[in-house]
Amino acid sequence: MLLTNPVLISVLLMCVLCLMRFNVLLAILISAISAGLISGKGLVETTNLLISGMQGNLETALSYILLGALAAAIGMSNLTPILIHYVGKFISKKSTWFVLSVAFFACFSQNLIPVHIAFIPILIPPLLALMNKIGIDRRAVACALTFGLQAPYVSISVGFGLLFHNILKKELGNNGINVEISDIGSVMWLGGAAMLVGLLLAVFYYRKPRIYGETKEESKDLFEATKDLKMSAKEWSVLGGAVLAFGIQIWSSSLPLGALAGLIFMIIFGGIEYKKMDKVMERGLAMMAFIAFVMLVAAGFGNVIRETGGIAELISFASAVSGGKLGGAIIMLVIGLLVTMGIGTSFGTIPIIAAIYVPLCVSLGFSVPAIILLVGIAAAVGDAGSPASDSTLGPTSGLNADGKHNHIYDTCVPTFIFFNIPLIVCGVVFSLFI
Repeated sequence: MLLTNPVLISVLLMCVLCLMRFNVLLAILISAISAGLISGKGLVETTNLLISGMQGNLETALSYILLGALAAAIGMSNLTPILIHYVGKFISKKSTWFVLSVAFFACFSQNLIPVHIAFIPILIPPLLALMNKIGIDRRAVACALTFGLQAPYVSISVGFGLLFHNILKKELGNNGINVEISDIGSVMWLGGAAMLVGLLLAVFYYRKPRIYGETKEESKDLFEATKDLKMSAKEWSVLGGAVLAFGIQIWSSSLPLGALAGLIFMIIFGGIEYKKMDKVMERGLAMMAFIAFVMLVAAGFGNVIRETGGIAELISFASAVSGGKLGGAIIMLVIGLLVTMGIGTSFGTIPIIAAIYVPLCVSLGFSVPAIILLVGIAAAVGDAGSPASDSTLGPTSGLNADGKHNHIYDTCVPTFIFFNIPLIVCGVVFSLFI
C-alpha cells in the first residue's frame, strides 16, 4: 500500500524534520535508515547500502572542500576589497541599475572567481549606506544576490555549475539515462532564463523607495574603506590562481583538478603563505565541509531508496493520478520544491529525486531533454526561498549587517515568489515540447 511505501515515508520524514529545523545531515541519515527498515532490510544492511552509495558523490565532496580552500585564500588577501573598489565605480546610483549591477557581479562568484557566498559579507555591508541614500528596497537586492548565487550554476557548466551538472549527469546515468555535460547545458539554460524573468519582475515590483534610516556604520563608505589598497605580488598571485583554476576546469571538465591547480599556483607564487597553508585549508573546510558531507549522505540516501523496491510502486501510483505528462510534470516539480526547501541545497536533492523521477519520466513518455530539464529544475526549485539554503542565508548575512533586514520576510518570501514560480512554469511548459 502507498501508506507503507518506504520511499514516500522516508522523503516525507526528511522534509518534516528539515522544516522543523532539525539538523539536515541527521535528518537525511534518519530518513535513509527508516526507508531501509520499513522495506524489511536490517539495520546493518541498510547502513551498508547507505555507505556504499556515498561513494557516488566523492568527487563532489572533494570539489566543495577544495573550492572552500580557494575561497578562503581569496578572502585572506586584499583582492576582494580591491575588486569591490573598482566594481563600485561601475555601480549606478539609480536603483534599478544598482540592483541589476549587483546581480551581474554576484554571478561571477559561481564561476569566474568561485567564492560562493564568501563575497557577500565583504561587498554588501559597505554598500548599505549608499543603498539607504538612494532608497533601494533591500528585498530587490536580496533577489539580485540569490539570482547571482543560483542562476549560473543552474544554467552554465562552469564552476559550481559544472559541479551541479556533473551530479545531474551522474545520477541520471545511475538511473539509466546516459547523457553528456553538453546535453545538460543545452537544456538547463532555460532554467536560468526563467530566473532572469523572475529577477526583472522583482526589480519592477520593488522599484519604489523604501526608507531604512542611517546605518550604524555610515562612516565606513565603500570608497573610503578601499581606496588606499593596492595590488601587491600576493594579490596578483591569488588572482592568477583563480584564473588558472577557471581555465583548467574548463579544459579538463574537472572542478577538483582546477581548484587544486589554483591552490598550488598560489602556494608557489606567494598568494598563500607557506606557514598559513593549514589555516587556509581549515577555513575552507569550515566553509564547505558540512555541505560536502550533506552531498555524500544524500547520495547514500538515494542508493537506499533505490534498493527498497518502493520506487516502482510510487511510480505506478504517480502515473495513475498524474493524468499524463502535464500532471506528472507538476507533481514532480512540486515534490522537488518541498524536498529542496527542506534540505536547503539543490546539489543534495538530485541523488534523492533522480531515483524516483527518472523511471517516472520514462513511464510517462518524456524525452531525454525533458527528463534533464525536469530533474534539474525539480532539484533547483526551492533553493531560493528555503530558510536553510546558502542562496538565502548569504544575502541576509550582508543585508542585515545593520539589523534592518528580516531573513524570512525580506529574503525568503521574495525569492520564493519571484524565482520558484517562474522555474516551475518553465519546467512544466518546456518539458511538454522538447
